[in-house]
Amino acid sequence: MARASREQAEKNREAIEQASSRLFRERGLNGVSVAEVMADAGLTHGGFYGHFASKDALAAQAVRRAFEESSQRWERRIDRAHGDRQAMLSNLVAPYLTPEHCAHPGAGCAAAALASDVAREPADKPVRQAYLEGFRALVGDIAKTVDLDDAAVRNKEALVRIALLVGAVTLARATSGDPLSEDILAAAREQLLGTDA
Repeated sequence: MARASREQAEKNREAIEQASSRLFRERGLNGVSVAEVMADAGLTHGGFYGHFASKDALAAQAVRRAFEESSQRWERRIDRAHGDRQAMLSNLVAPYLTPEHCAHPGAGCAAAALASDVAREPADKPVRQAYLEGFRALVGDIAKTVDLDDAAVRNKEALVRIALLVGAVTLARATSGDPLSEDILAAAREQLLGTDA
């Protein structure tokens, strides 16, 4: 009986993490209540504190999970390029700078979806550290696309590339519905890939 309960508890926690990761990216850290997360996970609000000590703890775990999903996507796209750095970059940029990515923040990049919310959180909140760790992992991923031997220069170029990606998606979302939105995405694609791909 205890084993079945542990297995069910693990399934419930997994459902809570999935729901919170998606909902926080869609609606922001303060745009979703614990009750809404639990309902989306198919669970009652009362069961929340059996899994997390607070909404802050949930937010940090949701951010970690969102970045893990982003990093796994990026690593698969990088691996498909078989060492060709330009193909690696193209594999990251092409699906990232699209209206589809902009339209679905709940399934998209954690860095773009959560940047504004995390920036407004106090420095001592666990969500800030979770975001920082996840963002550093993405910087490491995009650094693999930079064909430079000097580590410091490679890191600077990786920061420029990720800033352009995240900034472009953030601004394209903010201007959604106006032609400027697609212009932003196209300009960023051209800057990163050298073409209006």
